[in-house]
Amino acid sequence: MPVVPRLAWAETYPSRPVHILCGFAPGGAADTVARLTAEWLSERLGQQFVVDNRPGAGTNIATEAVVQSTPDGYTLLLVTGANAINATLYQHLNFDFLRDMAPVAGVIRVPQVMVVNPLVPAKTVPEFIAYAKDNPGKINMGSGGIGSTLHVAGELFKMMAGVNLVHVPYRGDAPALVDLMAGQIQVMFDLTAAALPFIKAGKLRALAVTSASRARALPDLPTVADFLPGYEATSFEGIVAPKGTPSDIVDTLNKTINAALADAKFQARLADLGGEGLPGTPAQFRQLIVDETAKWGKVVRFAKLSAD
Repeated sequence: MPVVPRLAWAETYPSRPVHILCGFAPGGAADTVARLTAEWLSERLGQQFVVDNRPGAGTNIATEAVVQSTPDGYTLLLVTGANAINATLYQHLNFDFLRDMAPVAGVIRVPQVMVVNPLVPAKTVPEFIAYAKDNPGKINMGSGGIGSTLHVAGELFKMMAGVNLVHVPYRGDAPALVDLMAGQIQVMFDLTAAALPFIKAGKLRALAVTSASRARALPDLPTVADFLPGYEATSFEGIVAPKGTPSDIVDTLNKTINAALADAKFQARLADLGGEGLPGTPAQFRQLIVDETAKWGKVVRFAKLSAD
């Protein structure tokens, strides 16, 4: 008998609006992904999926709110690469992300691109490494903030290439790009969609993409891994729920999101953001988060980064 109410509950999900918390302000790439996903889910599941922006503390405010919510499928989180980094970057979190979340589905994976000011005398990654080794501590590397996905991508490069670049954090990647074009900083690892217009305009020189394979937006550009085997730094986004969320609800959301990732129009909108869909099962998405958490944990410890 106890099974009957559970099945009826799962079959009627969702019966009221669902909130997707996003740890970033409106208007950014993460917010856009959250809204695209919410729009698709609303249309397919017959209830409103509402994006609730709660920026602050490197996405930890939104994450903690979801961790503490009732695991009934009505409060979800847009998870990003920041969550994988934060597990090591922050020493005193009130939650354990891997323990306290139930992965639902991946949505997008976005490569970054290594760009330099055109005055930098390097047109390839090997030339840049040689230039950096000849000028240790004299080359400034910008990022959107300490511990950001853009920052740790640069730290991974420093670690693997054995170069000494001076990190200059900014409040977001937009002001960093401005200073990169002005020559105040010399190199940056940025999201492809953000840097692409300036690359095409000749204001920045692209050296390589950070994904394991070439990026669709820059098909002629090599990967960093072509010169530093094993290098990969991409940003991912997807949906997770609080631990204990019924598996029927997780499966419903997963199947609906995967249907979006197979839709040509949805794929085109992800391509506009410089990325590709990230289809798969909840278990596969969990493994991605586990792997990314372990990987960036090593980089954070190597670079001795801390947000506390």
